[in-house]
Amino acid sequence: MSTIAPTPAPSSAAAERPARPPYEVTAARVLRSEWAKAWSLRSTWITLGLGLLFLVAFGLIAAYQFKSRLTSGRHMDRDFADANALTLSLFGTNFAQLALGVLGVLIAAGEYSTGMIRSTLAAVPRRLPVLWAKALVYGAVALVLATAGVFVAFLLGSGILSGTKAALTFSDPGVVRGLFGAGLYLALVGVIGVALGMLLRSIAGGISVLVASLMLVPGLVSLLPSSWHDHINPYLPSNAGQAMFALTHDSTTLSPGAGLAVFALWTVAALAGAAVRLLRRDA
Repeated sequence: MSTIAPTPAPSSAAAERPARPPYEVTAARVLRSEWAKAWSLRSTWITLGLGLLFLVAFGLIAAYQFKSRLTSGRHMDRDFADANALTLSLFGTNFAQLALGVLGVLIAAGEYSTGMIRSTLAAVPRRLPVLWAKALVYGAVALVLATAGVFVAFLLGSGILSGTKAALTFSDPGVVRGLFGAGLYLALVGVIGVALGMLLRSIAGGISVLVASLMLVPGLVSLLPSSWHDHINPYLPSNAGQAMFALTHDSTTLSPGAGLAVFALWTVAALAGAAVRLLRRDA
């Protein structure tokens, strides 16, 4: 005769164990996710390193060339002859902006090229927090790196130019403001790169539009009649951004505050376009 052992009743501790709370998407978690994804890419380390190298190296080269030509009596064109320690030290911003802007495009559009964006949007179905987190994380990284780079470039460049007519120190009017302005400009270029990557969803397309808006459009505008050129040129993204860290200004350029306002509007416009497409179009 066989017997069936009775099934033991669940213990009271197991019965009273609370259910695991559902996963909640929070701003902090989205930020941590984007931070981890950004630093997991080898291109992040390489491109940030190039941006820092461009800032410091080209600033030192410009300062050395100025002093070499000055002491040897070689001819210098007017723009170079009127340069000062700030403009010479910030010579590398024209190259660093490309590195930081391109990395912004890669961070955003790279997920579309690999298909990872589907997993990202599945985890964050409201979508817009992904854009804000990418822009905030990369903008903060670019701001810290660019600000540190321009201060190092000026510190080393001013040492080379000490005793020349271009010499400046941190205590001179407008120098510290110009250095912080240059760092902020480069950070906003990176944010625009993120926005273009999310808007166009193409690495090649985002880089092309970024380079065109920063470097090609000003040249095309210069071909317009002077009456149009003088009214349009100061409000172009690159020219408005350069006004943020210029030491001197005239009637054809914006003031630092106006330059910051105009460039911030360009940044907001790029982010708004990216947000609209993110909401209206599937990945």
